[in-house]
Amino acid sequence: MDTIGRPEPRTRVEQVVAGLSERIDGGLLRAGERLPSIRAAAISFAVSKNTVVEAYERLVASGRVESRPGSGFYVSAQGRVLRPVPAVTPGPVPVAAVDSVWLLREQLDRHYDVRVGDGRPPPAWMESSEIGRHLRPSLGAASESYGSPDGYLPLRRSLSLRLAERSIQVGPGGVLLTAGANHALDLIIRQFVAPGEPVLVDSPGYYPLFGKLRLAKARILGVRRNPDGPDVAQLDALARQSGARLFFTQSLAHNPTGCSLTLPVAHRLLQRAAALDLRIVESDPFADVLPAAQARLAALDQLERVIYVGTFAKTLSASLRCGYVAARADAVEALRDLKMVTSVNSSGFVERIIHDLIESGRYRRHLRRLGGRIEAAALQGRAVLHGLGLPVFGEPRGGYYLWCGLPETTDLDALSRRAAAHGILIAPGGIFLPEGPAGPPMMRVNVAYLGDPRFARFMREEAE
Repeated sequence: MDTIGRPEPRTRVEQVVAGLSERIDGGLLRAGERLPSIRAAAISFAVSKNTVVEAYERLVASGRVESRPGSGFYVSAQGRVLRPVPAVTPGPVPVAAVDSVWLLREQLDRHYDVRVGDGRPPPAWMESSEIGRHLRPSLGAASESYGSPDGYLPLRRSLSLRLAERSIQVGPGGVLLTAGANHALDLIIRQFVAPGEPVLVDSPGYYPLFGKLRLAKARILGVRRNPDGPDVAQLDALARQSGARLFFTQSLAHNPTGCSLTLPVAHRLLQRAAALDLRIVESDPFADVLPAAQARLAALDQLERVIYVGTFAKTLSASLRCGYVAARADAVEALRDLKMVTSVNSSGFVERIIHDLIESGRYRRHLRRLGGRIEAAALQGRAVLHGLGLPVFGEPRGGYYLWCGLPETTDLDALSRRAAAHGILIAPGGIFLPEGPAGPPMMRVNVAYLGDPRFARFMREEAE
């Protein structure tokens, strides 16, 4: 990277970053070479160890350095080669109104005290992400113009590096910033789904997606979600029978089951998608707190037929509406044009705040804290459910959700109403099924709230 025009470092952290960046960019530190230990670097630069830690975090965020837990920090491979992107023919752009659904409204209005049915973590879990500190005038001239319809370029560059960590090779031009993942899904549906068209979705799956597809007058077909991922045989049969050419799925820490796609299922799914000429939209809202090496369709497919959707809502703040789409260049171009027509642009202020958090290293530190909270809450939550005799579907790990079984005789609507009278939000399983309530009664629970004794007390009273 050219250092000409780089601002003079002011703080000690910036001085360490600048010194090491010059050595890396100049070839004095080569790819794969281990950086000095925290202690050794602190002595060398005559700074504190905390200063070195923050400097190393910034170098990781910039893509120059990678962290290897238990081993240290190493110079990253430079000059990654991005694969060319072949062309596809974009579909029509239908226009429709927007509506809301019950559970989404309740999550936004926050009428309930015990929120085991919520889709997000407690606000207190995000209190240390230092967002407020970054709401400052020094964000520059973001208010002077609309900015690029693609979104803030430095953030797209940072996202390109983060995607490369997940083995998804795409340049900044293949990344489109949106006002959250729901905005991204809305753009994709408007671009690629015509009225009456059959569309495949996870069942159970992401209920706001179902509402968007119904507004587009699509014909929704549910693909059974197993503990190891979508039922590939059922997907194949439904696609052949209906002629569907689009499948929406969440591979990892799936909402609502919490389970993740396995590598064998991912391979079979992509093989069938190629044979059926099926485009896949893969949402990955928990990517930043999950291992980078987990099986992702976008990584295996390299965005040939997968459109990848990410967001910061689950890991940073639902109020900072920022998400993104990574896809083939022609798909990104079509979605960008639609974004301009429908919303002009996403928020340059928000995108600068998030970029600053990433580049400063604060976001990575926040993610480590958040990951620890999720793991501890999941262990406690499973223990609570076990004590209540409520089985958990599959082996969920890494997200907020568990898919919890209830006694066969449970009337979920009545249970939800009784829970509401006690200030407890229940998320009944039927909402997550595109075909409506069917099969044994289930509910989605958020591990962040299962430790509240009022929930366990209410469920025990219900069982009496």
